[in-house]
Amino acid sequence: MAVKIAIVEDDQTISQMYRFKFEAEGYKVETAENGKLGLELIESIKPDVVLLDLMMPEMTGDQVLAVMRKSSWGKDIKVVILTNMGEQEIPDSVRKLGVSAVVLKADMTPRQVFELVTKLLA
Repeated sequence: MAVKIAIVEDDQTISQMYRFKFEAEGYKVETAENGKLGLELIESIKPDVVLLDLMMPEMTGDQVLAVMRKSSWGKDIKVVILTNMGEQEIPDSVRKLGVSAVVLKADMTPRQVFELVTKLLA
């Protein structure tokens, strides 16, 4: 069965760049461009991994994560935070909600993010 990835990111260029990489590797990818749609997407497809931006319209990434972690369907899903915030700027609440990794978008290529996700799923 194909691994399912949900990309919740309001920057369409970034979202499509990750989608292209993961689909090229055989993953099933769904995207949402804001937190509210992202939460609905995650609940409906129950992905193996969520790539989640923090700063988004409608609902921020940390709000999405908080709702996910309180639910039976979202409490165990692996989450990789995608952000351009510095390490110090990321709220502690995000870490307490159990994220698998934090990726600074400017510092990692889609290939590196793919390799990170592959390790998380191993």
